[in-house]
Amino acid sequence: MSATLVVSARWVIPVEPEGAVLEDHAVVVEGARIAAVLPAAEARARHPDAEHVALARHALLPGLVNAHTHAAMTLLRGLADDLPLMTWLREHIWPAEARWVSEAFVHDGTLLALAEMVRGGTTCFNDMYFFPEVTARLASQAGVRAVVGMIVIDFPSAWARDAGEYLDKGLALHDALKDDPLVTTAFAPHAPYTVADGVLERVRVLADELEVPVHMHVHETAAEVAEAVEATGRRPLARLDALGLLGPGLAAVHMTQLEPAEIRRLAETGVRVVHCPQSNMKLASGACPVAALQAAGVPVAIGTDGAASNNDLDMLEELRTAALLGKLAAGDAAAVPAAAALRMATLDGARALGLEGEIGSLVPGKSADLVAVDLGDPATEPVHNVISQLVYSASRAQVTHVWVAGRALLRERRLLTLDLDDIRARAAAWGARIAAGAGRPEEAEGP
Repeated sequence: MSATLVVSARWVIPVEPEGAVLEDHAVVVEGARIAAVLPAAEARARHPDAEHVALARHALLPGLVNAHTHAAMTLLRGLADDLPLMTWLREHIWPAEARWVSEAFVHDGTLLALAEMVRGGTTCFNDMYFFPEVTARLASQAGVRAVVGMIVIDFPSAWARDAGEYLDKGLALHDALKDDPLVTTAFAPHAPYTVADGVLERVRVLADELEVPVHMHVHETAAEVAEAVEATGRRPLARLDALGLLGPGLAAVHMTQLEPAEIRRLAETGVRVVHCPQSNMKLASGACPVAALQAAGVPVAIGTDGAASNNDLDMLEELRTAALLGKLAAGDAAAVPAAAALRMATLDGARALGLEGEIGSLVPGKSADLVAVDLGDPATEPVHNVISQLVYSASRAQVTHVWVAGRALLRERRLLTLDLDDIRARAAAWGARIAAGAGRPEEAEGP
């Protein structure tokens, strides 16, 4: 097989420049990288001996970046729905994790998440969960790009006893991944209310020394902010600012509770925000002020959060929700237009992870992380505006092809690096096991 791949499509959407649509163009891939973006006829003429993939009804775009998730929590999907955040966490999710989370749980839950994400066009995900070395190994084996969190939290888990052990294990993982072309690390302190000042100061020092980002839940709910003010006299963001954590290396997740002065401070310090609209809506946590942040110059990425609170890892659906909720929250139908929403799910996601030089747009020299979406479906015809169709009409079922670093992971909806039958069997076994042990005696008493 030729080392050159030419993928031609009815429409190529490079994301840079924003809103650009190239009709009847092709992306030329040499090895793992984009070599050129050319008219399709010219690409065919220049590379007659290349492997050619012609997609006559498709839009070809950069791989989607899920900037915040907890991959292994797919195994808790639907376990505790229709509850506010802290009730959901304290009474259901944390007890379930204390009982079930293990290396095997993370292994099988991450495989399920990888299959779902690749089939939905996600080529890169930013993960925050226990046993990150397992997530890293599986992502690398499957050919999926990932940023795995060096998680830090003040209470014990199946993975670590205390903050010191979390950090030690995270640093060992960082060293182990230094030469992995697809998987990198970020410090992932859980939230201001679960990590003490001294630990956060150490995280800041280590992040500066290693030049890795910090990924953290911040200002997720009004109750979180109110409790912090009552306990400390300061809002969480002010506390993080005093600790020196505000800067371009911080990806602040959720951010549903922001005052105008805080938005200005985020812009001044270069913080990236990660918006998880469906999870925030489902938990009634609030709405991130996306339009105000973008107007101030703050990059806003999109994440699904975990499947236990979403309840899926569908980035096309998530970016649609981000566009719609952004308009509603701003009271402005022109807020968060389709092209901006697509940028949030691609290039701004890359920026949030410090990967904008590698992924997020179809630019020569960047990694060939590509997704093809079939717009010939009745749900997306006729195509008056291809970006609008992608954002407001297309579904993940229309994703037909996925490449990461030039390697095909999905072809004609068929997974090439993951065993779907095995993954389904593992997920079903966990479903039965968790149900039998979660207060449902009629199932526990079965054969």
